[in-house]
Amino acid sequence: MPLFCFHNLDNETDGAELRAATRSAHLEWAAGLGDRLRMAGPLLSEDGAMIGSLFLVEAEDLASAQALATEDPYARAGVFARVDIRETKWLIGEGKRT
Repeated sequence: MPLFCFHNLDNETDGAELRAATRSAHLEWAAGLGDRLRMAGPLLSEDGAMIGSLFLVEAEDLASAQALATEDPYARAGVFARVDIRETKWLIGEGKRT
């Protein structure tokens, strides 16, 4: 199944507040993706503040990946100013290290 990268940047007006208010719902949604979710985590500013999200997700095709991204509680709450979804191939590395 194809792998898609979701590169999401928060809106600078109230993204941080919206992110904090919907974080629990977002984490629950992400956990519900099961094996389709290959990697996820926040994008950080130079000072360590969360400014976006990065996901690697398996989906049937680009349209399915885009539909999935709209279900994210962060997306529904208006956290993101920019969402970029691209197909990618995992060539090197084993993923999260424990």
